[in-house]
Amino acid sequence: MTEPRVRVAVLFGGRSSEHAISCVSAGSVLAVLDRDRYDVLPIGITPDGRWVLAADDPSSLAIRDRSLPAVDPSGTALALPGDPTAKGLVVLDPGEVPGDLGAVDVVFPLLHGPYGEDGTVQGLLELAGVPYVGSGVFASAACMDKAHMKRLFDAAALPSPRHVVVRAGRPVPADVRDLGLPVFVKPARAGSSIGIARVDDWADLDGALAAAHRQDPKALVEQAVAGREIECGVLAGLDGEPEASVPAEVRVTGGRPFYDFEAKYLDDATEFDIPPDLDEPTIERVRALAIEAFRALDCEGLARVDFFVCTDGRVLVNEVNTMPGFTPASMFPRMWAAAGVSYPQLVDRLIRDALRRGTGLR
Repeated sequence: MTEPRVRVAVLFGGRSSEHAISCVSAGSVLAVLDRDRYDVLPIGITPDGRWVLAADDPSSLAIRDRSLPAVDPSGTALALPGDPTAKGLVVLDPGEVPGDLGAVDVVFPLLHGPYGEDGTVQGLLELAGVPYVGSGVFASAACMDKAHMKRLFDAAALPSPRHVVVRAGRPVPADVRDLGLPVFVKPARAGSSIGIARVDDWADLDGALAAAHRQDPKALVEQAVAGREIECGVLAGLDGEPEASVPAEVRVTGGRPFYDFEAKYLDDATEFDIPPDLDEPTIERVRALAIEAFRALDCEGLARVDFFVCTDGRVLVNEVNTMPGFTPASMFPRMWAAAGVSYPQLVDRLIRDALRRGTGLR
């Protein structure tokens, strides 16, 4: 007798400014899930927060000619009750009694940004008793909020760039200028470099803060670091213990001022070195700090840890992403491919890890 297929709900889209990137990540995962092993259920979340049954069509979720994909809102409306005795999705056809779509074994929440990567969906899945890929409620929330993340870095004695928090509608703290120029202004709870600006003149600070506050009423002003941008993937091993990937260096080309949204997703303006041209002790320092950061924030499943390697040799932890970009061209899968873990193997390992962990206190 053959084993029953594992029912995987691939959850994507969402209410954040990273809606399109979530769709692209989901399309890549849908394309490699083995339908002989998995019963795949694509679920999109529209920008206004509706859950809908989506088409199992990875090609519809790709970026084409700089046009970004989005969840089709015309799909059948769904809901996931926070009821651990059900563990199933409910169909919400207008004017009809809600129908049961059946139980789900595991959810792959390919959501980036607020209302998805920040512990909100993770909390719903915990209430529903449905296992899911990635970090739990606390780690997801802590890593989404860069200010709280950096407090945890400090508590764990992990070196990180200096920063000041600025809230919308409040005076800019005087100690912002102690950071020196240039600085980077960024939303505290956003990703994909959306809303980030480099400031080389204090006269431009208010405009940069206004742009960041359009994404999030809480922003960070962070000292610029002279050095190189290095990334490292962390993946839970088969026993749950974290393992570090081969690191990578991101080099921005084409005259882009920094690794912004266009450089990441729309323009051919980046080059990657896997592994980076660094001495072996520095590479091992990056890998060790990646695991330390993963543990300090109580992460699970996977994370991408971003670093600066300074011109004086110091290694600074910049941030931890609990659900990094997940296309085959994204840095997290590419780093693991360099370590001998293919993209389909990576997806399988994450699903197995989620099923192993289950839900509840752990």
